Amino acid sequence: MHRLIAAIAAAIAATALLLPFAPGALAACVPRGTWAAPAAAGPRPLVGQDLIAHLARRDVVLLGESHEDAEHHRWQLQTIAALHGQRPDLVLGFEMFPRRVQPALDRWVAGELGEEAFLRAADWRRVWNTDPEAYLPLFHFARMNRVPMVALNVDRDLVRMVREQGLDALPVREREGVTRPAPASGAYVDFLLETYAGHERGAAAPGGGAPSAAQRKAPSRDDPAFRRFVEAQLTWDRAMAQAIATARARPSAPLVVGVIGSGHLIHRHGVPHQLADLGVTDVAVLLPWDGDADCERLTAGIADAVFGVAAAEQRAGQPRQRLGVWLEPGAGGVRIREVEKGSVAESAGVRAGDVVTDVAGVPARQPGDLTQAVRRHAPGTWLPLKVRRGSASLELVAKFPPAVPPQEQ
Repeated sequence: MHRLIAAIAAAIAATALLLPFAPGALAACVPRGTWAAPAAAGPRPLVGQDLIAHLARRDVVLLGESHEDAEHHRWQLQTIAALHGQRPDLVLGFEMFPRRVQPALDRWVAGELGEEAFLRAADWRRVWNTDPEAYLPLFHFARMNRVPMVALNVDRDLVRMVREQGLDALPVREREGVTRPAPASGAYVDFLLETYAGHERGAAAPGGGAPSAAQRKAPSRDDPAFRRFVEAQLTWDRAMAQAIATARARPSAPLVVGVIGSGHLIHRHGVPHQLADLGVTDVAVLLPWDGDADCERLTAGIADAVFGVAAAEQRAGQPRQRLGVWLEPGAGGVRIREVEKGSVAESAGVRAGDVVTDVAGVPARQPGDLTQAVRRHAPGTWLPLKVRRGSASLELVAKFPPAVPPQEQ
């Protein structure tokens, strides 16, 4: 989904190998197709070959992403292939898989399963609410090169229970082997507070209606619900860090490359912080950087290096429809765990905690039913949803934006 003028990017990179980018000199913080190190004086260009050679000598390399951005996955594949060329003893870890499906990953790499059988065995459509087409090239690379794939995650039910009850309330046998996380840094708590506040301000009062005054009020660091939210995030980070540390401890001491959402990696707050607590400190964090991303966010320490990709509006092709929700199984339907701000779902009146029971008149039994219905829907059309909210049954309509004409892409 991208087409920019490669010659211009190459020319810019060729003339800027030693100096920081001059503020305002470029439309993008990092020209497409180039690497840079975030720094206080501005992003410092890096030579790709030298960077890859350096990264190949590390113990762990973590690759961030926005889960539904195919361009980010293409960058990940390119980076993984380059690293594999220098370090064939490589292991790929994926946030997308809970550890209970590890046998399916092993069988896939061994060539024993086709695509559909693999996705079913890995419970993809229930545990990960994104299009598998974006990830399949990564999975095929591992299969083709017999690179071990490792499930880094735990079931979302564990994270949900920690958020609802706290880790101490869960018996050890129900924690999937996750040990107590290292405490969050103050900066990570601030980051999570901002995230949490956005979720809570968009939440509805029980049974429907407008958010209460308490919900509209900015949450406090001392709010017990927020403390459990932080504990749930730390549990998630810790689970992935433990799986990475275990993979790194294999007798061959492989290079472990983790494919993980950027929110768990930025400023080394999440997974890298937990890895350090486990004694794994030789860790590099890499992020893709969209051409239209806010340059003020590219601060020193956000990552070891970033790679410039095209601005979203410059990528060729029409994006798939997105409702803008996080899903999980629910009683009698599909439960909405989170609603993105400014999304189609928010405009339709969908709220966190809703249970979608029908999509366009067809029962929704699992997250994949809703996901596939949305992706099949044409731009500019309406999708009726039947939702259970508390004891009430509501009929909502998701209105998707029209397709962008080719000349405007």
